[in-house]
Amino acid sequence: MSFPTHRARRLRQNANWRRMVSETSLSVDDLVYPLFIMHGEHLRTEVPSMPGVFQLSIDEAVREARAVHEDGIPAIILFGIPESKDAVGSEGYDPEGIIPKAIRAIKMEVPELLVWADVCMCEYTDHGHCGLLTDSGEVDNDSTLELLVQESLVYAEAGADAVAPSDMMDGRIGAIREALDESGFKKTVIVSYAAKYSSAFYGPFRDAAYSAPAFGDRRAYQMDPPNSDEALREVAEDLEEGADIVMVKPAGPYLDIIRRVREAFEVPTAAYQVSGEYSLIKAGAAKGWIDEKRVAMESLLGIKRAGAGIIITYFARDLARWLRES
Repeated sequence: MSFPTHRARRLRQNANWRRMVSETSLSVDDLVYPLFIMHGEHLRTEVPSMPGVFQLSIDEAVREARAVHEDGIPAIILFGIPESKDAVGSEGYDPEGIIPKAIRAIKMEVPELLVWADVCMCEYTDHGHCGLLTDSGEVDNDSTLELLVQESLVYAEAGADAVAPSDMMDGRIGAIREALDESGFKKTVIVSYAAKYSSAFYGPFRDAAYSAPAFGDRRAYQMDPPNSDEALREVAEDLEEGADIVMVKPAGPYLDIIRRVREAFEVPTAAYQVSGEYSLIKAGAAKGWIDEKRVAMESLLGIKRAGAGIIITYFARDLARWLRES
């Protein structure tokens, strides 16, 4: 068909037509809201590089979780800020550590809310790397697996609905799945950060979680940004080892990876709109250069359109409000 027989603008002429022919839509059902948990009471400390995002004591996290549930958002993901750090990240797998305590408190008060627990060592080690170090300063993959397994078991015992390994150690999904099953946690979901890139977009998160590496970087275990086929290999391996949901991180710069993963595997696919993506939108809006709501919603629509059925985003509560208002 050609003009004037075909006029695409007929179906764009008003909001009702646009709604009827919309190919992609956002819903609160798509969302996971990240929370940063710290020791103390009645603490709600805003992260300077992430306006609107707070480090929360457990009592405040419970209150926030209740509000998230009332928004209709189905899940949160927890990141811990320990009281002290050491070379082996011991609070990360301490049954009385910050995250197990938070899981128990939240599940007690808001049992219907799905609680995911991030599994990694970087928040808990004094060197800021995601595992145990060798004498030469490299992360030792195989000995780190033992700690990741302990961490996952502690979180599952506390009541986590899902554990989300973000460390990018080889073989960690299989090790965690086997340990969970043998310990009676066959229902615990594993959300794998399967394609996690060594990205420049993580800076504000490291401010929020105090998790910047004390030396070097994480390129030896996170994926190199130019690579695409490697992401498919990583996802395939994690699915074979027992992952239930696979994740691409970051989301915005890697929409092509989200699309490839979704089309290749047809499994639940998550994407993490990371701190840098969030903070850039916030900064532009604060300067008056962009419309925060429209840009945030457009970026989230792009992630959804690329193939992500689940989106972890700091805009989750804002989006829930915007959807109600519209």
